[in-house]
Amino acid sequence: MTTLDDLVGEGVSGRRVLVRADLNVPLDGEEITDDGRVRAALPTIERLARAGARVVVAAHLGRPKGAPEEKYSLRPVAARLGELLGARVALAGDVVGEGARSTVSALADGQVALLENVRFDPRETSKSADERAELARELAELTGPDGAFVSDGFGVVHREQASVYEVARVLPAYAGGLVLSELEVLRTLTGDPERPYAVVLGGSKVSDKLAVIEALLPKVDRLLIGGGMCFTFLAAQGHGVGSSLLEKDMVEVCERLLAEAGGKLVLPVDVVAADAFSAEANTRTVPATGIEDGWMGLDIGPETVTEFSAAISSARTLFWNGPMGVFEMAPFAEGTRGVARAIADSGAFSVVGGGDSAAAVRVLGLDEDGFSHISTGGGASLEYLEGKDLPGVAVLSEEQ
Repeated sequence: MTTLDDLVGEGVSGRRVLVRADLNVPLDGEEITDDGRVRAALPTIERLARAGARVVVAAHLGRPKGAPEEKYSLRPVAARLGELLGARVALAGDVVGEGARSTVSALADGQVALLENVRFDPRETSKSADERAELARELAELTGPDGAFVSDGFGVVHREQASVYEVARVLPAYAGGLVLSELEVLRTLTGDPERPYAVVLGGSKVSDKLAVIEALLPKVDRLLIGGGMCFTFLAAQGHGVGSSLLEKDMVEVCERLLAEAGGKLVLPVDVVAADAFSAEANTRTVPATGIEDGWMGLDIGPETVTEFSAAISSARTLFWNGPMGVFEMAPFAEGTRGVARAIADSGAFSVVGGGDSAAAVRVLGLDEDGFSHISTGGGASLEYLEGKDLPGVAVLSEEQ
């Protein structure tokens, strides 16, 4: 696999370099509420710009339906990227049309432009490889005859999409610094991690995490389960869960996992329950085995935080993916905060597996330096841990 070091070593001054970044940030109107992914993309973009490249960034935002939608414009991202770079970042008016061609042709050495949301073009996510390849060729044409492609959007490398996969077959392709650092961390987790090795999983549904649970159970010393998914496990133990989130069709699967876990799998002993899904709801802390009808568990309770923290403090390697509760609402944030603090204070090699977990670290005001690595790609991280090939990584090793 050729890397950013190889590309810079070849010389990039005056060349147009297409960088696929992951700039899919949360927005409140035009305001970015968490710029973590923009900051994570900076080192590769800055290095290319300093070396004199004319940097063309491709990225997506949200899930537009293959056509321009104002609420998914990358305009706020271009502004924030420019602030962080200390230089204006021009935003093209389209993906590969006249706006993109005009914006890219106007670039001088060391300047950066951002194409409009690549998912505004339906070919980006098309099921047709031919259609995706057509878009990839048009993206490549923007860079000219001596162009290059840098794959640095780790959050999308598990997707076979035009700007991730097909374009790497059209242009000389290189792995960016962010992709390389993410892979190095994940190889540590899947290789021979220092023990004890503990994994903390949260989030809403067992079905979303089933593959990673099955992949990790044989490899870890402790698997701590919180979030909405814990209630299906509690139901599998025969406990009532009131109005809590429950995947009835996954109960038998959870019974099997509990039997196979042999004591490795740890569930909450208490929960914060509410009589409505609302920050203004009535709340009470109850045993995990005693959730009343009409009440729903929306966070793990303080005794669970203590038990989870004890397991975390004895670990030497930690992986965390998924919040422990509805952390966006203040009454249900303390479980996630408590577990995150325990991980940060553990002194272990700790990896936050992207997605809502990474957002929680920032939203709850926790010190990012307390974690060894905060991933930018929740889905990509999980698929790697499941043992799946990541198309956007595999293509970088193909003969060109």
